Parts: sequence; structure tokens; C-alpha cells
Amino acid sequence: MPLRDQFLLDPDVVFLNHGSFGACPAPVFDEYQRWQRELERQPVAFLGRRSDGLLDAARERLAAYLGADADDLVFVPNATSGLNVVARSLPLAADDEVLSTDLEYGALDQTWQHVCARVGARYVRQPVPLPVDAPAAVADAIWAGVTPRTKVLFLSHITSGTALTLPVAELCRRAREAGILSVVDGAHAPGQIPLDLAAIGADVYAGNCHKWLCAPKGSAFLHVRPDQQAWMESMIVSWGWIEGSSNHRPDRTFLSRNQWQGTRDLAAFLAVPAAIDFQAAHDWPSVRRACHLLAAETRARLEDLTGLPPISCEPSADGWPWFAQMVASPLPPLDAPALKRRLYDEYRIEVPLTRWSSGPLIRVSVQVYNTRDDADALISALARLLPEMTT
Repeated sequence: MPLRDQFLLDPDVVFLNHGSFGACPAPVFDEYQRWQRELERQPVAFLGRRSDGLLDAARERLAAYLGADADDLVFVPNATSGLNVVARSLPLAADDEVLSTDLEYGALDQTWQHVCARVGARYVRQPVPLPVDAPAAVADAIWAGVTPRTKVLFLSHITSGTALTLPVAELCRRAREAGILSVVDGAHAPGQIPLDLAAIGADVYAGNCHKWLCAPKGSAFLHVRPDQQAWMESMIVSWGWIEGSSNHRPDRTFLSRNQWQGTRDLAAFLAVPAAIDFQAAHDWPSVRRACHLLAAETRARLEDLTGLPPISCEPSADGWPWFAQMVASPLPPLDAPALKRRLYDEYRIEVPLTRWSSGPLIRVSVQVYNTRDDADALISALARLLPEMTT
């Protein structure tokens, strides 16, 4: 069976938006539903007696995939939830600074602005000049925002709106040497690029499994280095919070505080190993390479169509890969929400339009189910729409 046929997506939609919510292959979705049925068959035994062992096994598989220790990561519904735990746990004080970039995901911008405003701290969005070329220059541009008041460095591994892979390992190294906490939003990284959390060296790293790893919706992780776990709280205060109060984890640890969160559906977490197995069985490194080539070709066609320069050199002069399977390309001045609506309503093309300070961007995701026909459909539709919608 072709891999395209193993996904449950509507065949009448040109789906170029894997980056928003992902898409789950049928075999992985079947495993997800199997776990849900197992839970309903004997809820007390499943949640009360089996859940810790099942979650431990799933975490161990995920940790091996990520290059991490299983006891240093916990499952969360999505990366934003995990990063909210971090932001709300931090002992920030008045005049402290959280350094970030102007390329971050809007929901996390709001999180940090809210947390900082409560105590009088500052959330600093350091500009990253586009187009980007050398990763060292990007690291320097971000690091230029560090001051004696900087307590936290927060940045994306792969940015959401601009789809750029930032040099997070280098910036985490600098932060550690400077005594600054490093927090990485890895929402788009797992499954799209190889990951080794130990090599990256972030104090905190949150990533989604339901995007590029193709696990079910509601599966993500929060990874925290052991020396930073003591101050980390949890999404809710439940039985795992108080030492000795839970049959699940008698010791009050980062894991106990976060693994038992009361009654909830664990099926998406437990299906993560099936997603890892699915990709391993289908030579996912080759899939990634083929998808990147189609993404690069589509970007070039968009540039030819609009006449606008790219936001990154690909690859950089020293070989840095600025994008993987997801790529953003500038569009001329126009009503971006209206263009997005027309692409879907008139051409059944699902693709997001984002914005950077210089104007609108179109962000194209290429997954294993996409073909050159999908790219052809997008270019053809834009060739018709852009002349009449450009302001």
C-alpha cells in the first residue's frame, strides 16, 4: 500500500498544512483507538493499577528516540501546555528579563508576556534580521539581547511562522556558560529533523509528537534537565504533588508531579511508540530527504511566481539547513486571510498564511503523502489569485 493511502486525510483536499496539527497514519490511529477501548474495558484496573507501567514503557521508547533519559521527560497534551508549566513555575522577579526572538509562536509570546507582567519582569523580543544566512550570525543577533538582567533564554527550535531552524545548541551552550536558563520550544522538531536532546543541551525542551512524528492529537512531551526539576511544578496539583499521598508515585518528583494528573485519556501518549515504529518501518530518513527536496522545489517556484527573495539561504554558506519539510515564502502585499479563504473555498487547498514584519508569508508543509501534483495545484491557484488580490 502506498504511504499516501495510509493516511486518513480527505482525498479531495490538497493538504499542505501538516505543520499545524499533523496527520496520523491509519495503523497508528488504530493503535490509539485500541488503547481507548482497553481503558473502557476495565477503567479502574487501567488507570488505577496499570497506567504507570504503561506510561513508563511509552516514555522509555520516546526517550530513546529523543536521546534523553526517560525520567527526565513527561507526557503533556501539547508543547504549549508544557511550556506554560515552565513559565508559570519560574521564580521571576521585578526587572528580570526573558530574552526571546521576534520569530516566536504567538501563543507563547502571550504566555511569557502574561507571566512577566504579573511580577514586573520584561519579555524581550530580540529582532532576527531576514534573510538569514550564517547560523553564527543569527546566534550573535539573538545573543546581543542578553543583559545582566537576563534570566531566561526562550526560543524555537523550528519557528512556526517562518519555518526556520535556529541554532539552538549553540545558544543553549552560551546560556549555560552565562548562568541563563535555556527553554526551547520544539513543537515542530520531533519527526521532522533528527533529535538528540542531550547534544542540544537545553535546560527545558518541549516538543509535539502529534505533528511531524505523526502520533495522535494530544501527545507531546516536556523534558527538563535533572538540575532544574526541583522548582518545576505541574499542570495541576493532584495526588502526585504531595509526598506519600499517591499509590502511583510515592516519591514527590518531577515525574510524580506530572505523570498522574487524575482521570484522563492516556491513549494518545501510549500510541507514541506506534508512531515511532511506523516511521522506522518506512525508512523515514529517506522520506525526510524526499520531502525536503519537494519543499525546496516548491519554494523556488513560489519565488519565480512572486519575484520576491527568500527569507533564508538554502543551505547557508557553511551548510546549515535553514528548513526541512516546512518552508515559508514571502508574498506581495495583500489581504492574507482573504487569500487563505479563497485557496480553500475555491481550490480546496489547505495551507496557512503567516506574517512577518515585512509582510505576509505562505508556509508550505510537505509530508510523505504530498506529491508534486499538490505543489502544482498551489502554484496554479496562486498564479490566478495573486494578480487580482495584490494591493
